[in-house]
Amino acid sequence: MLQNRFFRLGAGIALILLIIYLGTLVDFIFVPIRSLISLTIVPLLITAFLYYPLRPLVNYLEKKKLRRSWSILLLYLLVIVILVVFSIIGWPTLRDQVKSFITSAPDFTRSIIAQVQVLEKQPFVQQFMPAGSSANSSEMLQKLTEYLNTVFDWLSVHISGMFSFVSNFVLVVATVPIMLYYLLKDDRKLATRLQQLFPGKYREDGKTMLNEIDDALSSFIAGRVLVNFALCVLLYIGFLIIDLPYSLLLVFLAFFLNFIPYIGAILSAVPVAIVGLIESPMMGVWSIVIVIVAQLIQNNLLEPIIFGNQLDIHPFTIIVLLLVGGDMGGILGMLLVIPIYMAAKISIVHLYRMYLKQKVSSELE
Repeated sequence: MLQNRFFRLGAGIALILLIIYLGTLVDFIFVPIRSLISLTIVPLLITAFLYYPLRPLVNYLEKKKLRRSWSILLLYLLVIVILVVFSIIGWPTLRDQVKSFITSAPDFTRSIIAQVQVLEKQPFVQQFMPAGSSANSSEMLQKLTEYLNTVFDWLSVHISGMFSFVSNFVLVVATVPIMLYYLLKDDRKLATRLQQLFPGKYREDGKTMLNEIDDALSSFIAGRVLVNFALCVLLYIGFLIIDLPYSLLLVFLAFFLNFIPYIGAILSAVPVAIVGLIESPMMGVWSIVIVIVAQLIQNNLLEPIIFGNQLDIHPFTIIVLLLVGGDMGGILGMLLVIPIYMAAKISIVHLYRMYLKQKVSSELE
């Protein structure tokens, strides 16, 4: 039985998992690894999200007879100009809105409850309320207060977390441009070196697998960056028209949350609706209308043009992955789980094909 390939493979996987588990129990092994991952995850994530949108531009400039290194530096100059303009025009407003939102979050619940109580007294609303409902009103308001406190605590924590990378600003600035430069410059060499990791007779299969992973990640990341940017432009214009408070902060949140399929659109709409309702019921209604119109334009016009095809993942699988990713890593886990799953799925399929190919060839011999 021990000679069976399945049992040997299972024993090997179990041994690897046991080694990993034992490593987590030894502090002088596990703590440095965990520190290394926590320090590098943000720079690596930023590098990946810049690499895929910038690579087509570098390739285009190279086709125009501009050296690859000069193409990268030219794009760097453009990015620096954009960052300088944003730091002068947008960053002070965004910073002030973040501080104001976190400071005012405890008062938001009282404002919303007050708006709800005003709505309850409106004749239009009362005609839809059942008789004797006033007895349950206080209980409903208490439950709503608890729910809103939970929501605002969650928003405050995650908004602070999203901006916590500023504390590692020196690390990000020192590492991301260097990693991104060499990743863009040695793009083809890197692919060739990765192919060399496969045995000779499986090198073509490995090349196909790496190309599929690259195409999937490029379509997802680069497409989402463009689609989310266009969506945020639409949202910001709409928010400015109705004069919605914290408009830049809400757009910033929407840009990142909309990387999460299905759930991201709902998560980004919740703070918009809450902030609008704090101002007035009509402001809440108009803010939701703007979100719905922008999402419809994104789904029916922007995605078919920019993003191309949809994810080749069943919606049920996506929901399960997002729940697991959110439980393990919060917002960051939800952002990373879909690309990781896409790469793992393609790898497993191709590795299984290589295994079957080796099995068939060994039986023929």
